[in-house]
Amino acid sequence: MKRIKDWPFHLMILPSLLFLIVFNYVPMLGIVISFQDFKPWLGITGSPWVGWDNFKLLFERQDSVQVIWNTFIIAGLKIVFNLLVPFIFALLLNEIRKAYLSRTIQTLVYLPHFLSWVILGGILVDILSTDGGLVNRFLMSMLGIDPVPFLSNGNWFRFTVVVSEVWKEFGYGTIVFIAALANINPSLYEAAEVDGASRWKQTIYITIPALLPMAVVVGTLSLGNVLNAGFDQIFNLYNALVYEKGDIIDTFVYRTAILEGKFGIATAVGLFKSVVSMVLIVISYRLAYKLANYRIF
Repeated sequence: MKRIKDWPFHLMILPSLLFLIVFNYVPMLGIVISFQDFKPWLGITGSPWVGWDNFKLLFERQDSVQVIWNTFIIAGLKIVFNLLVPFIFALLLNEIRKAYLSRTIQTLVYLPHFLSWVILGGILVDILSTDGGLVNRFLMSMLGIDPVPFLSNGNWFRFTVVVSEVWKEFGYGTIVFIAALANINPSLYEAAEVDGASRWKQTIYITIPALLPMAVVVGTLSLGNVLNAGFDQIFNLYNALVYEKGDIIDTFVYRTAILEGKFGIATAVGLFKSVVSMVLIVISYRLAYKLANYRIF
C-alpha cells in the first residue's frame, strides 16, 4: 500500500534519472576509446585496438607529465587558500557588531561567485595586460615598477590564477563558516566575559575551536577536487606562453582531442583523472568521518 502511495514521488524522480543515465552513464561507453587508436570515421567498433599504449604514451610524453604536476600544484594551492581565506574572513566578519554592515559586506563578497569566468576572464585580461592594463599602469605610475607579466609568465600566471579564484569564491565559501558560527552557544561568550576574557581570547578559545571541525570537513572533502584545477578559468586566461606552468589536465585534453584530433590519448588522460579523483573522493570521505564524524550515508 505504501508503494502505491509513493508512486507520484518516484514519477517525479524519473526525468532526473533519465537525464542522469543519458548524459552521465551512456557516455561512459566512450572509455573504450582510451584503449584504441580512435578514428572518427571508423567509429568505436572499427578503430584498431592498441591496449595500454595510450597510457604508456601518457607517462612518456614530457608535456603530459608536466600537465599532471601543474594540475596538482594549482589545484592544491586553490584548496589551501580557498579554505584559509574564508576561515579568516568569517572570523573577521563575526567581529562586526552592526548587523546591516555585516549583511552588506556579505552580499558584496558573494557577488563574484555568480559571475562567469568568460566575463571575469575578459576583465582580467584587460586590467592585467602589460600594454596599458589598469593594474600595470598603477604599478608604473604610483610605484615606479616595470610592467608585471601576470598572464604571460608561468609563475605569475599561477599566482594570478590562484588569487583570482580565491577572490571570486571566498565569499561564497564563507557561508559554511558563518553557519557554524551561528551554532555557537552565546552563553560561552557570556561566561568568558564574566571571567574577564578579551575579544581576542574569546576568538582563540571559543570561536576558532568551534570552527575547526567544519574546517576539517571542508578541507578533507576538497581533496576529491585536487585534479580539478578549473577548466573555465584556465581556458579563458591562458595562452601558449604559459603552457609549461599553466596547462592543466582539462585544457590538455581539450587541445589534444579537439584541436589535434588525438582522441585516444585525450580519453586516456581523462580516464586517469577520473580514476584518481574517485579514489581521492573515497579517501576524503573516510577522513572526514574519522576526523570530524561527518558522513552522508
